[in-house]
Amino acid sequence: MSKVALVTGSAIGIGRAIVIELAKAGYDVVINYHTSKDKAYELEREIKQYNVKSLVIQCDVSSEKEVDLMFNQIEESLGGVDVLVNNAAIDCPSIFSEKKLETFKRTLDVNLLGSYITARRAYNHMMDAKWGRIINISSTNGMNTYYPMGIEYDTSKAALNALTHNLAIQFAPYATVNAIAPGFIGTENELKDYDEEFMNMELDKIMAHRFGDPKEVAYLVKFLASDEASYINNSIIRIDGGQYSSC
Repeated sequence: MSKVALVTGSAIGIGRAIVIELAKAGYDVVINYHTSKDKAYELEREIKQYNVKSLVIQCDVSSEKEVDLMFNQIEESLGGVDVLVNNAAIDCPSIFSEKKLETFKRTLDVNLLGSYITARRAYNHMMDAKWGRIINISSTNGMNTYYPMGIEYDTSKAALNALTHNLAIQFAPYATVNAIAPGFIGTENELKDYDEEFMNMELDKIMAHRFGDPKEVAYLVKFLASDEASYINNSIIRIDGGQYSSC
């Protein structure tokens, strides 16, 4: 029986690449979206070629009620979630003097609490199955690369790293819990709003002197989800081309 992978926030960007790689590897996949409905169903059509089962579910991961309904649907249609990839995230950069408390709270709700809610909902199935994988998509912004305009995002990712360590203890010994911390990944949203000067400045901070491809993050997710990665646990793994500089 195929394992079931839920990738939150997976209609576009890194999440989309993760769904494709997991489908290629034979996982039945759940595409979760909040607002990108057309992109989500377009992705489902694309992965049909891999002959895996799929579901597309709209859900705000910060809502416990909506997450519960999503998991109920997954369990009824595919069985429990074996691989949970917490990818859903928002980023609302602005100068400090213009920031609003509501935006800060919303960022924490999606980026941090959403991962907690989904992990808690996946817990019983993974314990019953005595097997599971949780992979949180963090960021180098939660480690030692900071952008004051994204203080909410950076804070949420640092907290997600702490959550990862605590969940690893809670889910042991049956399920592994790790986080991946991408650096500058060239998704459509990541590249669209920056000028050439900024892009060149960021390239100079990366030893590989290029931006990452979403597929490269997806390859790492696929490995961590596999049996070959069963001894990797409680880790925050950077994938950033050798990024340096703290701001």
